[in-house]
Amino acid sequence: MGRYNKRFILVALVMFPALLFAQFNNNTSSPYSRYGLGELHPYSFGRSTAMGGASIASRNHEQINLGNPASFDAVDSLGFMFEFAVNAKAVQFVDNIGKVVANDINFQYFAMNFQINNRLGTSLGLVPFSDVGYNVVIDQDIENTGAVRTNYYGAGTISNVFIGAAFQPFKFLSVGANLNYYFGMLNRNAEIVFSGASDFYNMQQYKSLRISDFSFDYGLQATIPLKEKEKIILGAVFENNPKYNTFFSDITQKNLASGSGSNAVVDQDTLYFSEETKGVIEFPFTYGFGISYVKENKLEINADYYHQSWGEAKFLGTKSNFLTDLNKFALGAEWIPDKFSIKSYTSRIAYRAGLRYEHTYLIFNNRQINDFGITFGVGLPVYRSKSTINVAAEVGRKGTQEDNLVQENYFRLNLMVNLYDLWFIKRRFD
Repeated sequence: MGRYNKRFILVALVMFPALLFAQFNNNTSSPYSRYGLGELHPYSFGRSTAMGGASIASRNHEQINLGNPASFDAVDSLGFMFEFAVNAKAVQFVDNIGKVVANDINFQYFAMNFQINNRLGTSLGLVPFSDVGYNVVIDQDIENTGAVRTNYYGAGTISNVFIGAAFQPFKFLSVGANLNYYFGMLNRNAEIVFSGASDFYNMQQYKSLRISDFSFDYGLQATIPLKEKEKIILGAVFENNPKYNTFFSDITQKNLASGSGSNAVVDQDTLYFSEETKGVIEFPFTYGFGISYVKENKLEINADYYHQSWGEAKFLGTKSNFLTDLNKFALGAEWIPDKFSIKSYTSRIAYRAGLRYEHTYLIFNNRQINDFGITFGVGLPVYRSKSTINVAAEVGRKGTQEDNLVQENYFRLNLMVNLYDLWFIKRRFD
């Protein structure tokens, strides 16, 4: 092993508890996360984040690509990569009433990638799948009732621990697969308080959904060589309606408080109680296609189309009226002026930009929620190393103010550290 491997392992041991903690702390404040499985994370992470997320056909031997498991064998035969990321987001929520600003920051993911032999590569890691985090308060003044406050609030995260492998059956073809373990809990609660009347019962409902199960997804990449140092790469990903075991609980109660202080009397009654009941969630049929043009060590242009049939997904046996099919289009590019420049550090920097447009999986009153983002960033090479510090920013807009909906204007900043070392080298001097 390389002399820095012990440091990498130490970093992994330190990062894992922090990242595991992060997976149980929602990284969203969006009211749209109240529906479905919450706010979905993108299918790609890392370097491609600054390229609009376009990564299905990307193969890079110095960067991890989690967008397609077929890319895991692209790493050099002696290379070992470890990557982790921090994500920060500032959002302005705008509706017909006013504006609210929220900020979220969290550890995001970690992953490793290395080759087992010349034709087989593997990767493993922990990534977020979805987040729930909202607090919506509605105040009303109802005739003959008075002031009524309804509060909807929820929190939770679904995460994915994966291990994947990619194999080259032929020189220019790679196939890959991931074994995924999805786990996490989503809590959704509602409370109704009649503050204007003393003889109305207040209501509370507390629901939780816990997921814990395995699934597979698959990928394919084919390389078409052009002239020297140029090539076209075609990529595809696929997942066939995985079903996950879930555990659902629900408690609904009412209470009426009379008196005050130590003399207060609470009349409380449980209207409905269901302890964790086992059920099944059927995830959507998923597929994606990508194409990449590469001029080695100089230029890469990627384009993706990604689809998930959430309109057919089933939650405990029923479809949701708020979900529809997700379609995403992404385009991105990377340009390096002179990767091997000795005199100029700025010439060795990878400059990246992209855009994405997504018809999300949410629909209200026949209006689908759309999400558009412009991305840009850099890959900063570490001195005398193949390690890279990747920085990506995104400016975007999600939703609309029409039909009493909420528009989200957001700015997202990602810091991703990719540590690269050589393994299995016997050194004469250390």
